[in-house]
Amino acid sequence: MAKLHSFECLPLTASSPDIASREIAQTWSHISGTILYLLPNHDASPKITCTYFSIALDDEVTSAFHNSNRIYMEKLEELPLTICHLNKKAISNDLVTVGYIMKPSREEDFAKRGAFPICPTPNGLMFLPLTFELPISKQLEEVDVILHKATDEIVSIELNSSSESSYQIGYTKGMQELQRHIENHNDCFEVDPLNSIYPVLDRLKIQQLLLGLEDLNVGGRCKVRAPHFLKVNSFDEPDLVQRLHDATLSLPSIVKPQVACGVADAHSMAIVFKVEDFKVLNVPLPAVIQEYVDHSSTLFKFYVLGDRVFHTVKKSMPNADVLIKSSEKNGSKPLLFDSLKSLPTATANQHSEGWDPCLDLALVNKAAERLSKRLGLTIFGFDVVVSSLNKLCLHISYVKTIIFLLNLFQSFPKLLGLSHHDGYVLMGVIPVSCTQIQEGSGDHVVVDVNYLPSFKEIPDDVAVPAFWDAIKKKVDSKAVK
Repeated sequence: MAKLHSFECLPLTASSPDIASREIAQTWSHISGTILYLLPNHDASPKITCTYFSIALDDEVTSAFHNSNRIYMEKLEELPLTICHLNKKAISNDLVTVGYIMKPSREEDFAKRGAFPICPTPNGLMFLPLTFELPISKQLEEVDVILHKATDEIVSIELNSSSESSYQIGYTKGMQELQRHIENHNDCFEVDPLNSIYPVLDRLKIQQLLLGLEDLNVGGRCKVRAPHFLKVNSFDEPDLVQRLHDATLSLPSIVKPQVACGVADAHSMAIVFKVEDFKVLNVPLPAVIQEYVDHSSTLFKFYVLGDRVFHTVKKSMPNADVLIKSSEKNGSKPLLFDSLKSLPTATANQHSEGWDPCLDLALVNKAAERLSKRLGLTIFGFDVVVSSLNKLCLHISYVKTIIFLLNLFQSFPKLLGLSHHDGYVLMGVIPVSCTQIQEGSGDHVVVDVNYLPSFKEIPDDVAVPAFWDAIKKKVDSKAVK
C-alpha cells in the first residue's frame, strides 16, 4: 500500500510503544512531519488503532509519541482515507482531492509511475483510492472530483439488433452505488462523465463519430479520416458481397465485435481473405467489418491529456500482401487473434521498402481537438495509421492502362511485344475489386479510440504532470461554471 500511494513505511519488530518509538527515532531521525503508528487489536473491535503525531527535526520521538492522537479503524482499507483527511486538515482545504476507481492492476500501473500520490502534487491535487470494501458515501465526503475507469466495472453489455447504436450496460454492485451517488449529488462530478465514455464502448458509434473528421481536410494535402466500415448482424446475409462493395470494402478486411471493451470477447477479431469465409467466422455479433489499411507496420498511438497531445510509434501488423502470402500456407483461412494478447506484427524484413510514413502532426492535432469536443472527454487515446504505398495496386493500374490501349489501338500489342491473347489473359486476372485497393494515399486513418489509456510509452516526467494539469483544469473549469 505504501509503494502504491507514495509514502514511506517502516515495519516494526514489536508492538510496545516504547520499543516502537525507539525504532522510529533510529530509522527516521532525518524527517519531520506526521507519523502514523498502526497497531492491530487482536480479537477486538475496532480491529486497528492508528496513533498519529507530528514531529519536527531533532524532536524527541518518545515524548511526541506519548502526546499523540488516536483514530480507530475496522479495516486497513480505511488508511488512505485517514491519511487524506489528515493531509487536508494539516495543509489546506484548498487542496483538490481526486477519488479514483479502477481495477487493481491498472491502479498499480499508474501508481508505480507516481501518478497517484496521496501527498499534494505541485498543482494542488491529492489522490485517494476509492474502494467498494467501504461505504462509498463516506469516502466521497473527502473527494472533490472522481476519476474512473468505468469499463473495468462492466459485467455485461447488451446491444439492440437495429442499425442504431443502443445498449444496456450492467455494472458491478459497487459501481452502481457510485453511479447513484453521482446522480443524486450535484456537487460530485467526474473528470469524464459516464455518458461521455459510452460512445467509446461501441465500435459502430466510434466509426460514425470519426466520419465527422472529413471536414478538417484541405484539397491537395493528405487527409484524416475514418476507415471504411460496415456493421453486420449476421455473417450469412445473402447480399453481403454487395454491401461490402457499397461500403468501399475489399479483402482482406478486419472484423471486430461491435462491443469495444468491458466484456471478455470484445477483443476477439479476425482478418478475412475470402468472402465465403465470413459464413464460418467465429467473431462475436453484431460486428463491424473494417477496412484493412496498409501502413507499413507502423502505428501511431496518440494520447490526449486535456489540451496537450502526445504520441508514440509502435510496430504493427504487416501490409496486406504479406498477410495474404502468410495465409496461403494455411489455405487462406481467416486469421483469428485477440488484439490485447496476440496481435500479429510484422518482422523486420516485412516492412515496405522505401516507404517512410510521413505524419502530418498538425492535422492529427486538429483531429484530437475535434474528437475531444465531440466525445466530451478530457483523457483519451486514439490510434492512427498512415496509408502506405501498395506495389500490387500500381502494377494493376499499369496493366489496366495496357488493356485500355490494346482496345483502342490494335497495333499496340506488337509495339509492346504482346499478342492479343496476352491481353485477354491480363483482363482475366484483374480482380473486380481492384479499384478498391489503396494507392499509397498518405491518408491518416484513425482506427481506434479508447478512454483513460495508460500512456506509459510517454516519459513519466512529461506525461504525469500533464495528466495532473488536465485534471486540475477540468476542476477549475467546473468551478467557473
